[in-house]
Amino acid sequence: MRVLVVEDSERLRRSIAEALRQSGYAVDEAGDGEVGLHYALSGTYDVVVLDLMLPKMDGLGILRRLRKSGGRTGVLILTARDAVEHRVEGLKAGADDYLVKPFALEEMLARVQAVGRRAQGAMAGTIVRIRELEVDSGTRIVRRGGRVIDLSAREYALLEFLAIRKGAVVSRSQIEDHLYAEVQEVMSNVVDSAVCALRRKIDPPDGPSFIRTRRGMGYVLGEE
Repeated sequence: MRVLVVEDSERLRRSIAEALRQSGYAVDEAGDGEVGLHYALSGTYDVVVLDLMLPKMDGLGILRRLRKSGGRTGVLILTARDAVEHRVEGLKAGADDYLVKPFALEEMLARVQAVGRRAQGAMAGTIVRIRELEVDSGTRIVRRGGRVIDLSAREYALLEFLAIRKGAVVSRSQIEDHLYAEVQEVMSNVVDSAVCALRRKIDPPDGPSFIRTRRGMGYVLGEE
């Protein structure tokens, strides 16, 4: 998933961003409301982690502008305000979840994952099966023939992105947008290399690949 973190505390923003990156997410960062709004409206994000108390424009203002524009990106609000009326205000403005500071990074990661699944319209049961391959987005575990396959965070993110779109062609540019932050320089063959590495781990040694190439178009997981 691709995540935008809008938080004015540089220390907290970097901690959140680093935890997300270590979990395989592509992350962009903004330190004030104006930059955050620009990113939120112009980027393709699965989740926005949004502080309420921001310079230049507050988080509720960003959230309202995002929803007014028709954006359905999942939004997790971070705030030091723990009063019920503040939570209700954020949820009424269109937030998907609410996390009060201070919080454990493990809880934040779990909430980002849950908000992302809801925003993507996660599959029933959160499990996708292609022949003997099973992708469980609830536990982030992948099995082939019942045996767990050890994937890196980014390999899992790629596989889950394809699994959510099972049977549909996913372009290289869509994969780049999902896996890599806007500020990263992405080499021209990085997606092909990532798919090749994933195939080596998930494909059976004596059978066809689960991921098929559509020349000039992209990749398909499973049958079209």
